[in-house]
Amino acid sequence: MRKHGVAIAGAGFIGPVHLEALRRLGIRIVGLLGSTPEKSRAAALAQGVEKGYASLDELLADPDVTAVHLALPNVLHYEYCCRAIAAGKHVMCEKPLAMNSRETAELAALAARSNVACGVAYNVRFYPLNLQVRAMIRAGELGEIYSVCGSYRQDWLLFDTDYNWRVLEEAGGKLRALADIGTHWLDLVQSMTGLEIERVVCDLQTVHPVRQRPKGEIETFSGKNKPAVDREPVDITTDDAAGVLLKFAGGARGVLDVSQVTAGRKNEVSYEIAGSKASVSWNSEKPDQLWIGRRDQPSELLSRDPSLMAGEVRRYANYPGGHVEGFPDTFKQLFRAFYDYIEAGDFRAPATFPTFADGHREVVLCEALLKSHTAQSWVEVPR
Repeated sequence: MRKHGVAIAGAGFIGPVHLEALRRLGIRIVGLLGSTPEKSRAAALAQGVEKGYASLDELLADPDVTAVHLALPNVLHYEYCCRAIAAGKHVMCEKPLAMNSRETAELAALAARSNVACGVAYNVRFYPLNLQVRAMIRAGELGEIYSVCGSYRQDWLLFDTDYNWRVLEEAGGKLRALADIGTHWLDLVQSMTGLEIERVVCDLQTVHPVRQRPKGEIETFSGKNKPAVDREPVDITTDDAAGVLLKFAGGARGVLDVSQVTAGRKNEVSYEIAGSKASVSWNSEKPDQLWIGRRDQPSELLSRDPSLMAGEVRRYANYPGGHVEGFPDTFKQLFRAFYDYIEAGDFRAPATFPTFADGHREVVLCEALLKSHTAQSWVEVPR
């Protein structure tokens, strides 16, 4: 059992994902914070956690808490991050880091001068084969990168009766599909290739400008067989889908398709990276297979197997080949990197996890994408 004591703020879908991953690492969960004291107590009881906090003040005052995981609506991230850092707690925040680049710039600067670790939960980096691709690119096995193409597609908001707080601009921000899932892809490909996105052109699509919101806020993620409920129309200004063209530093090009209205795609992240020596292709619905393309010799299909992977990647692939590692495991490996870094104690050392600076970069990129859609033209991404 590690010495950390963690409190999780947020009892919805992603909060329990954090909790389960932390428990698998032997990290103690001290308490949970829900949207009300009653929900905090109910969540703590349901998850077998000691404390259900009545407020953020109570959570931050708890001397047993050394780190806080934030799994809350986006609009709360900035305030909760600021207050947690001020209380001397390490912070792991769900993305996006905050609602705009002014807030994320402040948080990145605050993290840089603090003596705590501050991370953003871009977990898709930590599929073992994505770490393998990063190692291959760093070793020069793909050569010069020519293009990066791919998609992130889901179907959970396909119908106009599908509803979640994320569809509302005031709760999640002006961008939704692109900010909610597209940023995972954008963070992933930049972390693997080491290339920075310099210019973008973006076209957003709102398939359902009006959605039918259940009275009582029953959410789509609660299940497909939802009971009949009274509904009310609500105007939607956020994007259900997006198409993006990218130009990377050094000349590489990119294409991204994002959708939360693609029937049958439950949570599919995919990419193909083309280089001068080889290409690679991966799909999260088959996370243990990496296709490696060759011009002058047979192409390969690499199965995730620690014995076949780069040395620095093996510690993030915990099961033998043929034993699939998927979505929950990415959080475990992300948190492994985060808490190993904390235990090393040098907060000026290069981070092994996505930082607040990375979270700031993604919000700056989102703002450039929104600006491009509005102008219907190419836009420079501010550095």
